[in-house]
Amino acid sequence: MKLSARNVLKGTVTKIIPGAVNSEVIIQLPGGAEIVSIITKESAESLELQVGKEVYAVIKASNVMVAVD
Repeated sequence: MKLSARNVLKGTVTKIIPGAVNSEVIIQLPGGAEIVSIITKESAESLELQVGKEVYAVIKASNVMVAVD
């Protein structure tokens, strides 16, 4: 697999919350941090996602917003 995205994080699916159209996928990274992604239900099924499966979180964004209180 080759990608143009520079932020590719390997982790493990810890939870999948399916919805009518989209599924929320929670991925735990090796250090314990979690990433949450919303993908289509069809994509989740096509990728055969299940709890315990190793996956890659691929992050490609032109902007990252930072906020403080």
